[in-house]
This record gives sequence, C-alpha cells and structure tokens, in this order.
Amino acid sequence: MTKFTAFFNRMLKFIQFDIWRITENELSRTRRITYRFLKTMILAVRGFIDEDLNVKASALTYSILFAMIPTFAMIIAIAKGFGIEKLIRSSLQGTFFGQEDLIPQVMGFVERYLETTQGGLFIGIGLAVLFYSVMNFFMQVESAFNGIWKVKKSRSLIRQFTTYFSTILIIPVLIVLSSGLSIFINTAIAQSFLYDVLNPALRFGFKFAPYVINWIVFTILYLIIPNTKVRFANALIAGVVAGTAFQLFQFLYIHGQVYLSRYNVVYGSFAAIPLLLLWLQISFLIVLLGAEISYASQNIQDFEFELDVKNMSTRYKNFLTLFVTYIVIKQFENQKPPLSSTDISENFKLPIRIVNQILTKLVDVSIFIEVFNEESKLKTFQPAIDINQITVNLLYNKLDSHGSEFFLSNKNELLDSFWQKSLEIKKRSDESMEQILVKDI
Repeated sequence: MTKFTAFFNRMLKFIQFDIWRITENELSRTRRITYRFLKTMILAVRGFIDEDLNVKASALTYSILFAMIPTFAMIIAIAKGFGIEKLIRSSLQGTFFGQEDLIPQVMGFVERYLETTQGGLFIGIGLAVLFYSVMNFFMQVESAFNGIWKVKKSRSLIRQFTTYFSTILIIPVLIVLSSGLSIFINTAIAQSFLYDVLNPALRFGFKFAPYVINWIVFTILYLIIPNTKVRFANALIAGVVAGTAFQLFQFLYIHGQVYLSRYNVVYGSFAAIPLLLLWLQISFLIVLLGAEISYASQNIQDFEFELDVKNMSTRYKNFLTLFVTYIVIKQFENQKPPLSSTDISENFKLPIRIVNQILTKLVDVSIFIEVFNEESKLKTFQPAIDINQITVNLLYNKLDSHGSEFFLSNKNELLDSFWQKSLEIKKRSDESMEQILVKDI
C-alpha cells in the first residue's frame, strides 16, 4: 500500500508539475508525440471540469429543443423549392437515432408549423419566431465554442446571419449529393465484374462510413464555429476523437434501448422525452469535449511551466521583464526585423504565456508598441520611445506606477505620511539605476 501511495503521488506530481516543465525541443519525436497527447488530454479534462461544460451542454439542449422544429421546417421548405422534399424528410428522420417513437410527432409538428406560416397575419410572426429560434441556437453554440477558445468577441450580427442561414441552405444540397453518390456507387459496383471481389471490402466500408462522415462533420464544426483561426490538424484531431466517441455513443444508445425499456413502464409514451433529453445532453457533451481537445492541442505551449508562472516571485518576473525589454531594444538598435512573441519564446526558450503577459504589460505602460507585420501576419514589438531614454529606473517606475494608486488618500493621516516616506525610500534606491540604459546592460 505504501508503494502504491508513493507511486500515485509521483504520478500526480508528474501530471501537475513535471510534464509542464518539459519542453518539446528536449524530447525525441516519439516521446514528443506521447507527451503532446498526455498534455492535450490533461488540458481537455481540466477544461471540461473548470468551465462547467455540463452546464453549457444543458443550455444547448434547451436551445436546440426550442429551435428543432423551426430548423426542420426551414430545411423542408427549402427542399420543397428544389423538389426533393421526400428525400430530405427521410434523411431528417434518420437523425433521430433510437427515437423512432418521436419521429411521427416531430414531423407532425413540422407540418403544422409550415401550414400556419403559409398565409395570414401569422406569416410575419411565424417567420420572426423561426429566424429568432434558429439564430439563437447557433449563437449559443458559437458562444460556447468561443468560451472554450477564450475568444471574447463573437462575429458581427450580419456575419452570423449569413453564415448560419447559408449553412441551412446548403444542407439539402449536401444530402442529395450524398444520397446520389451512394446510389451511383452501389449501382456501378453491382454491375461490375469486381462485385464479388469487392463485396467484403464494401461491407466493411459501409460499416466504417459513419465514422468517416462524423470525422468530417466534427472537423468542419471545430474549424468554422470558433471566431478565431483554428489549425486544420488540431481540428482534425478533435474531429476524429469526438466523431468516434459520438458514433460509439449512438451504438451503445441504440443497443441499450432494451435496458431502458423500464422507462416505458413508468412514463408510458412520454418516456421518449427524457430519453431524447439524455441523448441530446450527452451528444453536446461530446461536441464540447472535442472543442476542448482542439483548443488544448493547438495551445499546449501556452501551458508550459503553468504553475511555476502562477507562483512566480515578483523579483523573477521583473528580471524576465527586463530581459524581454533588452531583447526587443537590442533588435531595434541593431536594425534587425522586429520580433513577435513567438519569436522571443522560441529563440530564448521562454514560456509563451509569460512572454505574452510581459509584452502586453510593456505595451500598456508605453515602453513598447505593437506593429503588424504584413509578411508574417503576426504582431511584432518595437520600442515606443527613444531607446537612449529607456533606463532601468524608467522601466521599473512605469511598471510599478501603472494602475490605480493613492485612491485611499485623506482617509488616514498615518497612511498618507507613510506613503510619502515610502516614495522617498524608493527614490534613494532608484538613484543607482537612473543612468543605466537597458540597452547597455
């Protein structure tokens, strides 16, 4: 038991501290992949817990229940215009995995919704509710993804409207293309002399096809929904994991209906409602977990030395700030291209998170300015004032005095007098740094 406890403590320490102190340039290719996988899973699980994804999944479940009928009605209305209504109806019915009892009711709701919006005063109100329901659901999804990606600004209302409704317009076309391609392949292969040879492979392919389709759909979701640039490789990783989990969940859910039959005894025909809510809740949990994986895999470097950065002493942070200031000033003095935060992090083996924090602070106190590099499409940094005026004393004074201070004056005489004395003590300690330029260190 003692050995097991010691092993558990070592593993816990490794997960919390040691793994984040190992940078990728210290590892071989095989170990780098292994460590990246471990870090990604740790960050995804941590994000899943810290960001209350269960609550977000519940909110999305409510939103999609409100938007489901209007969205289906809009898709079927578009399908009528293309003359492919029957095909679209059958495809939409196939989306209710294991919910066969609900299909007639849902499609009945859709029919009545379409009938009530065909004329009279209700057409204006009905269309307004339809557009609001669909927009609200997609906005909730984007908000959840942006929260995971730490993006504070959503797309503009016009961009949201055009993006979301363009997607709905394309769905019937994609369904037709998918069905047509499937029919063509089946017909062509059946008439080919290779049918007997390819038949086992085709059977395996048809069984495996839902996984591939899920991978593609989830990858597209993780690429386009967040209002930020997501690299394809990271979206693909998350798409494969979430798509596989989603397909396995569908398999378990459908084959577990036998064990859930007791709900029919308690709820009767109403049992389909809680089962649908359960299916939607877990489905959204899988979707959001995939978003966490895409974010974590793309931003692993931001979490290097994470706990050390959080617990860093003021003295060491000041030292790193002085060092980054020196690097940028020397780059400018030597007439070399300005550096980005990534350049500084990679060239000097510094954690990207602390570099970003330092650069943001130096911009805020007007020591640096941001310059957008048109070639690399990155923000770079240059001195905001004459480098022959940036002394160590000036740098530290700007950092120390940035923000609110002396707002408690006239509250206490002893406090005010002590403030003046502290300034005099600091002035005496700063005299030795008044003449030292950062560039000359």
